[in-house]
Amino acid sequence: MATVEVTFTPLPVHVRTARLVATAVARRSGVAESLLDEVRLAVGEACSRAVEAHQRHCPTEPIRVSLTDDGEQFQVVVTDAAPGSERDLPAGTGLMAHGRPAGARAEGGNGHGPGADLVFSEESAAPRESAAPRESTAPQESAVPLRLPDDVGLAVIAGLADDVRIGPAGPGTSVTMIWKRRTASY
Repeated sequence: MATVEVTFTPLPVHVRTARLVATAVARRSGVAESLLDEVRLAVGEACSRAVEAHQRHCPTEPIRVSLTDDGEQFQVVVTDAAPGSERDLPAGTGLMAHGRPAGARAEGGNGHGPGADLVFSEESAAPRESAAPRESTAPQESAVPLRLPDDVGLAVIAGLADDVRIGPAGPGTSVTMIWKRRTASY
């Protein structure tokens, strides 16, 4: 089992480096060319999320990325040290690797296997008051939100990897992304 570990300071500029390293290790590990973009995007999302949490809570602590190939699957674990970053999810949103509570379910993965369950409670799926149109005579500066909700990045990750697990890791959170080996079908 080959493992590559990378640590980097929580600066947005280093996310690109983490993506490039993950793509190179995935390619060298034999991950199908057709999945390399998915690996790059998912690792970028996970690292960006970790950088944002670190900049708020612990800007001097490094972010850790572990890339492992065991012959059957390629696994990337992005671990942050930000206290409570898993709990920084919007109210009513939960991430689960096992179990299926009531609520909407979004399957992760790229259509080739089960992914993480990203569960939004009915409360979080309901329209928020801020989403209601405003009645104002003043022209609106922008109808497009300037920032997406935090859980959007997790939904993107869940849609790119075959399996995603989010859990506590010391004071912070680890995001584990797995791509299973597949034989080419012609």
